[in-house]
Amino acid sequence: MSDAEDVRRRVGAVSDPELRRPLEELGMVRGVEVAGDLARVAIALTIVGCPAATRIEADVRAAAASAPGISRVEVEVGVMSPEERKALTERLRGGRAAREMPFGPDSLTRVIAVTSGKGGVGKSTVTANLAVALAQRGLSVGLVDADVHGFSIPGLLGLVGPDGLPPSPTRIDDLMLPPVAYDVKTISIGMFLRRSTDGPLGAVAWRGPMLHRTVQQFLTDVFFGDLDVLLLDMPPGTGDVAISVGQLLPHAEVLVVTTPQSAASDVAIRSALVARQTGQRVIGVVENMAAMTLPDGSTLDLFGAGGGAEVAERLSTPEEEVPLLASIPLSTALRADGDAGTPVVAASASDPAALAVTALAERIATMPRGLSGRSLTVRPR
Repeated sequence: MSDAEDVRRRVGAVSDPELRRPLEELGMVRGVEVAGDLARVAIALTIVGCPAATRIEADVRAAAASAPGISRVEVEVGVMSPEERKALTERLRGGRAAREMPFGPDSLTRVIAVTSGKGGVGKSTVTANLAVALAQRGLSVGLVDADVHGFSIPGLLGLVGPDGLPPSPTRIDDLMLPPVAYDVKTISIGMFLRRSTDGPLGAVAWRGPMLHRTVQQFLTDVFFGDLDVLLLDMPPGTGDVAISVGQLLPHAEVLVVTTPQSAASDVAIRSALVARQTGQRVIGVVENMAAMTLPDGSTLDLFGAGGGAEVAERLSTPEEEVPLLASIPLSTALRADGDAGTPVVAASASDPAALAVTALAERIATMPRGLSGRSLTVRPR
């Protein structure tokens, strides 16, 4: 026969699907009683109407029933008090003050801003697939859709509900929990906009101060937890958001996306130069929409050739070489899977474009990271 301690251990190990931490660690297990083959379990959800309530209750019931001798389970579901929620948010922040930047110079999270000089080069598609490919390697990945005016990340990752709208983040007091798709924690302004009647999703018509505040809130008020990599899908060009990210994350690394044609590569260089002005480091160039191989073995250079290599060469300096990290070929699967909300690296892993993105993720994951000037949390003995 199981005792209450055994059942509590099993129930406490259940992971909250949004916070991705055990219930016991989160203070969500209120009590466990065992009487013969019956286990009574009391849990406290973080908020009223918690979207994960059904799954948590089912997982708790299954965990309790897995204990030897338990054949009946009763689950009492309550809600945390304001004091319990406050204690939880403080625990999640790890002692960090509210609205304090968790990705500062001392953070061990690798922050990579994916930029482009102009729109239409597939920057968001590359970012979304790169995030999923990094997560497939076992890394903890977060993704901020900083393209406030032209957000597209929720659709590319399939973060769309039955009503056709991106899911709203769950709020625990002043913390927001980012929705997760393909093991990538994601936040986008599209998750906060709603349709008027049956019309299209609302548009954002904001100027600099509002854009700065939005990006700042995404970085400070969203609980990503411990991340290995945080990707930012930047808007094209060198406008307000690029300047704000440079101010908020001057230590971030920059990945430049371009197409092979000169019109795109010339403009792509400007976005990298602006990033450098704020202290950010350009780690490489990705050439998208490169030549594709046709069924007869010939190649189609629809957008020309050599643009990515040209950008990498022009951005390289005697002190710092900027490599061409990947050349992603034109691909119907890349386009079709993106439209369907199923990243090509997950849906069509053998496609040439998927293989190129997977190789890009491997290069970035194994790339040495500059920690010069950072305060590491170690002390000599």
